Amino acid sequence: MSNFHSSSLQSNDSLYPIAVLIDELKNEDMQLRLNSIKRLGTIATALGPERTRSELLPFLNENIDDEDEVLLALAEQLGNFIDAVGGPKYAFCLLDLLETLAAVEETVVREKAVESLNKIVDVMAEAGQIDDVLKHFVPLVRRLAKGDWFTSRISATGLFHSAYRHIPRSNQTLKDELRNLFKELAQDETPMVRRALASKLAKFASVVEVKYVEEELIPIFVRLAGDEQDSVRLLAVENCAVLAKLISMKSEVREEYLIPIARELAADKSWRVRFMFADKICELAEGLGFEATVKELAPAFYKLMEDCEAEVRTAAAFKIAAFFETISRLDENMTDSSSVVSEVFEKLYSYSRDLSLDDSPFVRSALASNIMSVAPIVGPEITRDTLLRMFLKLLQDDFSEVRLNIIGSLEKVSQVIGIEKLASDLLPSIVELSEDRNWRIRYAAIELTPTLARQLGKSYFESDRKLGMLCIQWLSDTVYSVRELAIKNLTSLTELFGQEWAIEHVLPAVVALYKNSKNYLYRMTALHAVSSLSCKIPQEVVEQLFLPLLVEQACQDSVANIRFVAAKTLQEIAQYIRKETRSNFIIPCLEKLNNNMDEDSDVRYYANQALTAIQSLA
Repeated sequence: MSNFHSSSLQSNDSLYPIAVLIDELKNEDMQLRLNSIKRLGTIATALGPERTRSELLPFLNENIDDEDEVLLALAEQLGNFIDAVGGPKYAFCLLDLLETLAAVEETVVREKAVESLNKIVDVMAEAGQIDDVLKHFVPLVRRLAKGDWFTSRISATGLFHSAYRHIPRSNQTLKDELRNLFKELAQDETPMVRRALASKLAKFASVVEVKYVEEELIPIFVRLAGDEQDSVRLLAVENCAVLAKLISMKSEVREEYLIPIARELAADKSWRVRFMFADKICELAEGLGFEATVKELAPAFYKLMEDCEAEVRTAAAFKIAAFFETISRLDENMTDSSSVVSEVFEKLYSYSRDLSLDDSPFVRSALASNIMSVAPIVGPEITRDTLLRMFLKLLQDDFSEVRLNIIGSLEKVSQVIGIEKLASDLLPSIVELSEDRNWRIRYAAIELTPTLARQLGKSYFESDRKLGMLCIQWLSDTVYSVRELAIKNLTSLTELFGQEWAIEHVLPAVVALYKNSKNYLYRMTALHAVSSLSCKIPQEVVEQLFLPLLVEQACQDSVANIRFVAAKTLQEIAQYIRKETRSNFIIPCLEKLNNNMDEDSDVRYYANQALTAIQSLA
């Protein structure tokens, strides 16, 4: 493999870069060819803009690789090649090669080529090269849209919006042509093309004049919404939301097309379309407005909450709070509609109550993750009378993910009604979560503790020892990540409750963990805790409690890993210890480990590192 830099290339024979590239691109080693493509910028710098245009690009166009990884790298490189060919004035030179890449079979290559084409045409337009856009880019879109192979037509769908928005208003003929080409692709016999066009309809509509959106793009949307392929229809959901925002609220199109289609999509025979409808319900509400949302979307959403497919019910459960929040926000500009919003909440709560008893744990988990977010909206009275019952019900769920998600919403509820009412019911669930077989559940339970601590206060932790004991027990978890988070948790509690609380409840437990643990991993956890806590407690406590543990026991531990962690810990806590104490205890201990007296080379290394760092302290 040849290695070279631009400076050396420029001093050699002018044909050298191309010769090297030819050899590497013809090599059987795909990795070598890939690396060569990734160095195209270096080669172009050596050749200069003129030779890059006249030699490098034609060579690449004639020697298209057949490996997808190489083509992907080439498509990406070309998107950043404008300066290499001489700036925006010559950017059109890159289009032919990218057009070829936009028609290949591999999807990721085509997508990257389309991305690079859009980037290049934007630069051309910003630089004032509109003539080049009309002369080179628009014909490229036309060729791809009329291509015999479906891959080129798929790529064309991603270029219409860039081409259309850069065409001057005066050139209405060309704009009409692009819209007609777009309409032809909407009737393409290949489902993949129709799907690609459906995914780009909203983006194209955003640059098309509103008049033509209503007259030409809405019919396209209607056709796609009724497509025989559900992979096409499900994209109509998002398009419906975007198109609704683009046209006037008073437009007849909204009543005649968008709302009926939304109703049909919500009841589509394909669960994937219904799933998409539930997932995009808030965007649809924003687009269609308050009245249509209450009359059409809300009833459709209620049905999705009792859909026969668990996946659809799960998607709906995830959106309950967001949907109600959206309705409440849309209601702000309405008059005498508070009763309507209340009615919506009552129905949402009724269906949510059924979901809390759903057979699928994933549905219940989705519900638990967001239902309490409505508490700040409905206020303390309704939260106590309705939501609290559901909170306590989900808190007793058999599925640990459900309990975890509902406890995760504790802060929202406690801000509305206070934590005292929940405390007695929370603790049993937290105990169960802390003992869950899934370590990620135990990890998440620890993450909740600082929130609980802030809400419950120090007095609760002191009066109910179970929660405090849990914080200590997590230090002995079988999973390192849990033990690591347990240390951070104790450090956070120390900051919150103060030094005296830590000295009484935490520090003795950390020392006991080291002294009583036969497993060296737990002793190591104790040392990490010492390192983390030392900056939060008084200097004299560090010297009296932690220093003897480190010097007299950890540095003499039978396990080498403990000894070098002890050396590192001494280095970290030395800044919190008086200089005299460092000289009398820490330095002699580290010197003993360092002066070839310890049999383990890692211990000697870390002891030396610690000595050097401590001796540099003032």
